[in-house]
Amino acid sequence: MLLLGIDIGTSSIKVSVVDASTQQAVASAQYPETESGITSLQPGWAEQSPEMWWLHVKKAILKVNATKLYEPKNIAAIGIAYQMHGLVLVDKNQQVLRDSIIWCDSRAVKLGEEAFQKIGEEKCLSTLLNSPGNFTASKLAWVKAHEPAVYERIDKVLLPGDFIAMKFTGETGTTISALSEGIFWDFSKNELSGEVFNYFGFNRSIIPTIKNVFETHGLLKSDIASELSLRANIPVSYKAGDQQNNALSLNVLEPGEIAATAGTSGVIYSVSDVLAFDKYSRVNTFAHVNHTSLKKRLGILLCINGTGIMNSWIRNITGTLLTYSQMNDAASSVNIGSDGLLILPFGNGAERMLNNETVQAHIQNIDFNKHTPAHIFRAVQEGIAFAFRYGLDIMRENGLQPNVIRAGRANLFLSDVFVQSFVNATGVPVELYDCNGSIGAAIGAGMGATIFSDAREAFVNRKRLQYIEPAKENRYDALFYNWEKLLHDKISIL
Repeated sequence: MLLLGIDIGTSSIKVSVVDASTQQAVASAQYPETESGITSLQPGWAEQSPEMWWLHVKKAILKVNATKLYEPKNIAAIGIAYQMHGLVLVDKNQQVLRDSIIWCDSRAVKLGEEAFQKIGEEKCLSTLLNSPGNFTASKLAWVKAHEPAVYERIDKVLLPGDFIAMKFTGETGTTISALSEGIFWDFSKNELSGEVFNYFGFNRSIIPTIKNVFETHGLLKSDIASELSLRANIPVSYKAGDQQNNALSLNVLEPGEIAATAGTSGVIYSVSDVLAFDKYSRVNTFAHVNHTSLKKRLGILLCINGTGIMNSWIRNITGTLLTYSQMNDAASSVNIGSDGLLILPFGNGAERMLNNETVQAHIQNIDFNKHTPAHIFRAVQEGIAFAFRYGLDIMRENGLQPNVIRAGRANLFLSDVFVQSFVNATGVPVELYDCNGSIGAAIGAGMGATIFSDAREAFVNRKRLQYIEPAKENRYDALFYNWEKLLHDKISIL
């Protein structure tokens, strides 16, 4: 029996077909090969077309089918992971009303801050576990204020994964996990937040049917099944935001377990059974995939917008013909600390862990006679690792005491330079596994369709690839404090 997992990323769509009996990928593909664009009509804005995602999903599935490594009709369930916090608006005919305002868009920061003050900081933090900040509800408020003609036509508000599930099944639905990441959910009452809906003037009818993450979210329409050579009426049985899904893929489901990613953005994600919050909303708490009202499982999420996107930007801006692997090799030839070169990687919108300030990226201490592209490659990866350390220190302020962090060997975690910088900067060992978002979504589909009886069965064949410990002679603390001083200097002049 086969499972299809789909990961709706910012840069591309990734799909994997997983054999349920082994939990191993039979075939994987991504589309497009080059990174999808982000539309930025004004500074701080970021939008993508939901219909582009759907087109790319179909092309990715056809591409993986073309490997002929499996029989598509043997796929029994579909799981979806998606970029979090995106706003998708559809009318009563399920037609998209405007491009999605995606996760790294900063336009709604002021509206979220005003809501935080007017609703009340204590009320927001104790019930929503977050400030409304720059999340989906605030983005919807921006549309209501600035595009009233669009707002009036809204039938349903969807997260990106809800939209793709709708395209597969024709049904609109969402989950508590999705609503919590949009800051629509009241954890104290286990229902939609009356304070948020009343303050912004939203009608509750715009929220579609609420289901569990592991549940049938609709059955595959016959016309879509025919187009994709799949069997009609198989369930979409799992939907989760990319970071909750990454944690699932690493079997991070119970309190105290921690996952990390370093793709376009970077995340540390810790599971808790306590309704916890950061008083400054620098880290955020959302419902995890296995959260219920009776069994609390919260994901405490640190997000850094500017991580892998800066690695990609440096590659493009320097005009290098090197692959990422070759860039990593070049970076490894440079001394720890990049011979004094410092880089702040915050050029991808407002950073929540920096109190929603737009610090921008900075390159400091360039010496024309000393520094080469290899120095820049290393300094970027070290700067990203220091950003993780800065955020992890905030999580430590809130009681997190990490013993080990699990990550998939993908994106920046493919780089030995980055892994060593991350481990030594944070002081926390890392376990690496062979997994990715689309494989995690496939496993989730199996759990939602009860092909796996429980998480233990779903991960019975999971094996650790590598365990990396901090060096005994650790030079990174001093380097981090230099980096942190630069960051504080930049923040002070904003």
